[in-house]
Amino acid sequence: MSSANRSDVPPETVGVSLEPEGVEVTYTDGRSVFYHGVPERAEERVVSAPGKEVHVLVTDPTETEGVIVYVNDRKTDDEILESTGVGRVILERGETDAIFPGVEATNQGYRVEVAADPEQARGRVFVFVEDELSEQAYEIVAPDGEGAADGSAPGDGAE
Repeated sequence: MSSANRSDVPPETVGVSLEPEGVEVTYTDGRSVFYHGVPERAEERVVSAPGKEVHVLVTDPTETEGVIVYVNDRKTDDEILESTGVGRVILERGETDAIFPGVEATNQGYRVEVAADPEQARGRVFVFVEDELSEQAYEIVAPDGEGAADGSAPGDGAE
């Protein structure tokens, strides 16, 4: 199947574990992935560097489950995403889509912007930006003084 034929795939609920060293996601097929590092706090939005893979994870209020969506992933077969519970959204240049309540992704050409209102999302919003050489982890928080974020890092006991 060519990458031009990739389609949107709805996400399913996956397991989430917030650890001091990063965030672990357990797929519906039992396998897991670990996003390394304490996510950097970002107010309201994250814009990826050009050409990076972007994964968006929104936890439920208990922070033990959530949904994860790959934005503009053109490599992974639909069947693999469906078997793992990972969703995918494909955006055309300039297109914006509400990928979860309170979370929007925009294709800015070679970059992806993820904007979120964590209070409306009713959970924590993480954005993982990576390629073969590096990975960055972010947590989108409300602007200081708006109270949606508690200031805690994953796994620090403040959850």
